[in-house]
Amino acid sequence: MRFTPAEIVDRLRGGLTVSCQAYPGEAMRDPRTMAQVAQAAIVGGAAAIRVQGIADIRAVAELPVPIIGLWKDGDDEVFITPTAEHARAVADAGADIVAIDGTRRPRPDGLTLTETIAQIRAHSDVLIMADCGSLDDAIAAEAAGADILGTTLSGYTGERPKTEGPDLELIAQFAEHCSRPIVAEGRVHSPAQAAAALAAGADSVCVGTAITHPSTITSWFVAAIAEGANA
Repeated sequence: MRFTPAEIVDRLRGGLTVSCQAYPGEAMRDPRTMAQVAQAAIVGGAAAIRVQGIADIRAVAELPVPIIGLWKDGDDEVFITPTAEHARAVADAGADIVAIDGTRRPRPDGLTLTETIAQIRAHSDVLIMADCGSLDDAIAAEAAGADILGTTLSGYTGERPKTEGPDLELIAQFAEHCSRPIVAEGRVHSPAQAAAALAAGADSVCVGTAITHPSTITSWFVAAIAEGANA
């Protein structure tokens, strides 16, 4: 392992993780491109990088910051590193932290979250980040042994409404009821929202679309210009 668990948590705390992901069929959906985007983010001060897919994880594995790796697979509700087998592959590809679906929903391989985390632990010493959708998810994930709790799935599991920006209420709930480090992730679209997430109780903030997805960022400007032209 390149960093000790304490070093990883220390690097994340108060810092920005940049999620470098492109969707299937997009021009930037290439491991080399994502690695270059990650390098640019590190120059800007990113404390960690989050990437999706085995090839992309391998492409960034030697960068000088912790790598949060995941594998999106399948059409089921649980698709973020959905099984223990996926998690082992993510660890073997070079991730320092394996992000998994941390909800209480049934998993494709039939294992519980506790069993999944136990299998990951038996295979590797990577840290495990649970992508949660509610406070109950976070409490269960912490009890199951997750090292880091993320608000990644807030608004996507049916337990909470999809907020316009980050789910600050959920972040505050995590901070009040859980002891593991908290990563605010999901719909953080501005520096002000990132600061608000930290103020709400997050230990770290993860931003993806607003930094690394040109198509979406461009659409925001196009929409604003069109609205201004029609005013």
